Amino acid sequence: MKVDDISDVYRLGYRLFHSLEPTTLYRTWDAYEVTTNFNQDPRLSLVAEAPSGKITAFALGTTYEKESGSWKYGHLLWIGVSPRWQRAHVGAQLYHEMERRMHQDGVRMVFMDAARSNTSAVRFFKRMGYGRPETEVWMSKVIQAQPRKKKTAGEGKVGLSKRLRRKRGGPWHESARSS
Repeated sequence: MKVDDISDVYRLGYRLFHSLEPTTLYRTWDAYEVTTNFNQDPRLSLVAEAPSGKITAFALGTTYEKESGSWKYGHLLWIGVSPRWQRAHVGAQLYHEMERRMHQDGVRMVFMDAARSNTSAVRFFKRMGYGRPETEVWMSKVIQAQPRKKKTAGEGKVGLSKRLRRKRGGPWHESARSS
């Protein structure tokens, strides 16, 4: 991927991922995903182009090491292929290039994640050699503004409980807020 490709990758990803339910994902597609990954791991920010030069697919990955271990891990963050090119094995080619680069960087294990309901992604990754899909529970909640409750006669100010007001040092305490 080159700097000039960032906006095209973002637009393709937006077309592919914007319809996914954001309440079921812990990470959502936005321009930050592309730019951050390109800045942090440009070697693992890949694109595929049609003969015309138009971007048809992309893959974004990263690597990390745990402090207490000797292994280096890879994480395939996003892979997206334009619907017109999905049967041309472009995704597989991108994936294999990503894996090759991660292996060169010392990665011993690669992780990916997909919603269980995304059956085409699950099938794709099984074809790429991933096994034993684990069931994870990701829960989310959209926080919406609560309607304001009208005060009734005799009702005082709504505030923190006495116990929380007495507690010192918490971020809710007045002296902590002013410092």
